[in-house]
Amino acid sequence: MRKIIHIDMDAFYASVEQRDDPNLRGRPVAVGGGGHRGVVMAASYEARTFGVRSAMPGFKARRLCPELIFVKTRFEAYKAASRQIREIFSTYTDLVEPLALDEAFLDVTKPKTGGSIATDIAAAIKAEIKASTGLTASAGVSFNKFLAKIASDLEKPDGLTVIRPDQADAFIAKLPIERFFGVGPVTAKRMKVAGIETGLDLRNRSEEELVRLFGKTGRYYHRIARGLDEREVKPNRPHKSIGAETTFESDLIETTDLLARLSPLAQRVAARASAAECQGRTATLKLKYRDFSINTRQRTLDRPIQGADELMRLASWLIEHPEPPTMPVRLIGISLSGFEPTGEERQLSFFDETME
Repeated sequence: MRKIIHIDMDAFYASVEQRDDPNLRGRPVAVGGGGHRGVVMAASYEARTFGVRSAMPGFKARRLCPELIFVKTRFEAYKAASRQIREIFSTYTDLVEPLALDEAFLDVTKPKTGGSIATDIAAAIKAEIKASTGLTASAGVSFNKFLAKIASDLEKPDGLTVIRPDQADAFIAKLPIERFFGVGPVTAKRMKVAGIETGLDLRNRSEEELVRLFGKTGRYYHRIARGLDEREVKPNRPHKSIGAETTFESDLIETTDLLARLSPLAQRVAARASAAECQGRTATLKLKYRDFSINTRQRTLDRPIQGADELMRLASWLIEHPEPPTMPVRLIGISLSGFEPTGEERQLSFFDETME
């Protein structure tokens, strides 16, 4: 049986800003989102108490928290902190699978150091991160990736949660469906309409019924409701593209509305590409219309795309060319491909609950 740790940094970008600027400590901070059409990329815990969240329009965040301090993104600072953290990971295991700059899976079934107890290793990693970077992390420990990922989010910030094999069935049964890794807000709403409120409700549905309701992803839901996840921690598998997408609760048609939803996606994709230490030359825009037809638009540069701002400019161009959407859009996505590695290639896992 594997011993898996999921490490998730606490409000990573905002915490780096507060660490580097003492004037921001203890105050509500939002990274990004300062402009008229800006979108919050990250929020400090002080800001979250007012309801400020990532991917929220800046004007809404300011309305919720008039004292909110907006700071510009500094990806070089976040990457530097991320490199420090990964160096710590590498002292314990070579099986590290980054998901982004601020989170990763570690397989410590056969650790290089730290003893044989995964909980002790997770506690040691958290302590080293705090000592070397001044930042806090939360950790989830379990026997598979699905449960470790959920566990790391349960006691934030600075948490350490363990889900043992003999606890898994009861834990999953009581878990609200919106807390499931891979179930976003739109899918959670559909599940509740179908009478699925908890993990136990999900477990009581057959695989055939879940596939009928949710397509091929229903097979995934059927397995995780039973705590089944055989995915390995894979640190070095090459990838062809990095993307993110979101499904709207109500279909959109106005270009300005679509662009507002694209901005946090572009930031997320750029951060993941940075975490993978690779650069891409091709941007692809995905549009799924009201009738479920899909249109993809692509543009390739003769050089690597530089960061979230340039990726967003290309996405904005693709929305308008060859013409703006002619029917309501229910899903929008953006991806980066045509990679030119700038370092050791790393595998990123992109089935993530924030995709909706």
